[in-house]
Amino acid sequence: MAFGAVEAAGTLVGSGTADAGDEPKSPPTSRFRYNSPLVQVSLIGLVCFCCPGMFNALSGMGGGGQVDHDAANNANTALYTTFAIFGLLGGGIYNVLGPRLTLFAGCSTYILYAGSFLYYNHHSQQTFVIVSGGILGVGAGLLWAGQGAIMTSYPPPSRKGTYISIFWSIFNLGGVIGGLIPFVLNYHRTQSASVNDGTYIAFMCFMSAGTLLSLAILPPSRIIRDDGSRATVVTYSSVSTEGLEILKLFANWKMLLIIPAAWGSNFFYSYQFNNVNGIIFSLRTKGLNNVFYWGAQMIGSLAIGYLLDFSFRSRRKRGLVGISVVAVLGTGIWAGGLANQLRYTDGKWPYKLDFKDSGSSYAGPFVLYFSYGLLDAMFQSLCYWVIGALADDSETLSRYSGFYKGVQSAGAAIAWQVDEHKTPLVSQLIVNWALTSISYPLLAFLIVMAVKDDVSAARGKDLEEKTPEP
Repeated sequence: MAFGAVEAAGTLVGSGTADAGDEPKSPPTSRFRYNSPLVQVSLIGLVCFCCPGMFNALSGMGGGGQVDHDAANNANTALYTTFAIFGLLGGGIYNVLGPRLTLFAGCSTYILYAGSFLYYNHHSQQTFVIVSGGILGVGAGLLWAGQGAIMTSYPPPSRKGTYISIFWSIFNLGGVIGGLIPFVLNYHRTQSASVNDGTYIAFMCFMSAGTLLSLAILPPSRIIRDDGSRATVVTYSSVSTEGLEILKLFANWKMLLIIPAAWGSNFFYSYQFNNVNGIIFSLRTKGLNNVFYWGAQMIGSLAIGYLLDFSFRSRRKRGLVGISVVAVLGTGIWAGGLANQLRYTDGKWPYKLDFKDSGSSYAGPFVLYFSYGLLDAMFQSLCYWVIGALADDSETLSRYSGFYKGVQSAGAAIAWQVDEHKTPLVSQLIVNWALTSISYPLLAFLIVMAVKDDVSAARGKDLEEKTPEP
């Protein structure tokens, strides 16, 4: 018998697989049940609020809150290198261990990473920070593969955009709160300086809470949708099966079309965090900017989620319209970014802009940074919606999400070294703009060729094509 998911032990006695016909007798009475997709997607949103949400706030300070960006750049390279490997493997690990152990193991590594910067504040030695970054890459791969499977497979097929936007809003609220932490704790430190110890300790407290909260996530076999159907047909996987299925992804034409979008979807962070927020603004203003950067992500995810679920009856048409909107908006934002970047091509801003002291000169760069956050959420929500439209079962979508995160992290690992090697900032911006622009026609082609308007027919085809567990 194949090795089963740990959470499922005792859930299905004497059975290696869930019975596809084992459905509840009548629809549940409330969508706010503990085992409802809404509650579980909200819970994974809270987990990510506490862990990667706080990590995002820390990274958004530029240099992990340090004046010298070298330690953070090298740590992020180590992080995204291991993330690329374990992001790819994460879907398979999730299918073997189930959500609770996978998410708990992943979340715990965030605490170590924040603690390494607390250590760096006192000793200024990079080794611990870099090693912690590599360990975090392993944990992040596990966390995001599990998150992707939950977010794309638990909701009903016709509402995946809405649930993605709910998750993205809760998750990015972590960045908003996380941005307030350095803003408040470093308010009177207007000159260039590293953030204080209390900032890192506060991040660690939130990350610890998220790690414990991950134990509240239920396995797919226990999720009941509002119409009474189970969220997914559950088959418990094995290490050999997952290894083979992961290798098959590299020959899957659908995944190949997603590669440019995945590669580019985190590539711009090093540029935006270090070379826009990190260079232009004062210490306290960086924290305030992050409040609005991640707040813009909440707005962007809700807007694109509504468009992808409710704008047209045809799911394929909704996807194509969504791509068109993001493409037009993205072109405008990156063009504005280029105009701003031409003001400091040498990477040196004449003086640090402060929200309180710089007057109208603060407004333009602030709006640009806010817009970068808006575009990030819309672009990534669009990518997840496309992935979610390719299948409807947790097992397949965990692998697709893992592949997406693995490729995304490989791109990010290179991006942080691009910045570390002092690549001209105009060149960095143009590469970021080009990567996202190339993605739009490829995603549109994928929607035309692979996304079905008849959700029930598409789901049936997916289940027929799945290889039965021996």
